[in-house]
Amino acid sequence: MIRVVVADDHPLVLEGLRSLIEDTAGTELAGQATTGDEAVAVTLEQRPDVVVMDLRMPGADGVQATRRILREAPGTAILILTMVDEDASLFAALRAGARGYVLKGSGPKEILRAIRVVADGEAIFGSAIAGRMAHFFAAPSPPSAFPDLTPRELEILTLMAAGTGNNAIARRLTLSEKTVRNNVSNIFTKLRVTDRAAAVAKARDAGLGNPPPP
Repeated sequence: MIRVVVADDHPLVLEGLRSLIEDTAGTELAGQATTGDEAVAVTLEQRPDVVVMDLRMPGADGVQATRRILREAPGTAILILTMVDEDASLFAALRAGARGYVLKGSGPKEILRAIRVVADGEAIFGSAIAGRMAHFFAAPSPPSAFPDLTPRELEILTLMAAGTGNNAIARRLTLSEKTVRNNVSNIFTKLRVTDRAAAVAKARDAGLGNPPPP
């Protein structure tokens, strides 16, 4: 039996979820909530297997509620069920620890399947969300700002841009200082600069490394 808490501030959605869970063999309603704060309180009291969580509710939103629940009950599976179809909300929910993200336009069978999947410890996304995620992770990496540099030279330039000296670079990469100096010289030639400061400036302009703290 999968025990489920449902959290949504829309009465019709809440009623529909409650009926779906109560009328389905193998699932049991453990509690309900209409705000993020209530969702946290009910979940920590009832310790369900799954929380079906809306994103936008009064008080704490779904992401905040998810984060708070998982701090106290890390074994709880959070399934986001929302109308919010945007990448920022999706990734915020995943970073908070949600195991699934399904849109409210999904049918009862898809919602029940998602509940069972996350209860089993797996992740699931609605068909539209899954397609966008696949496209996102399949997208090619942006081209390097310095295509002429070898991977080793780019690694050394990144460390230079972070304020690391040749001695420290050699220790970090397990290279001889002579090898580091040779690579630095090649970097100067390929970047068409005459000194370290100019190379570091170009690297930081391209987003490599971070300046050392003051």
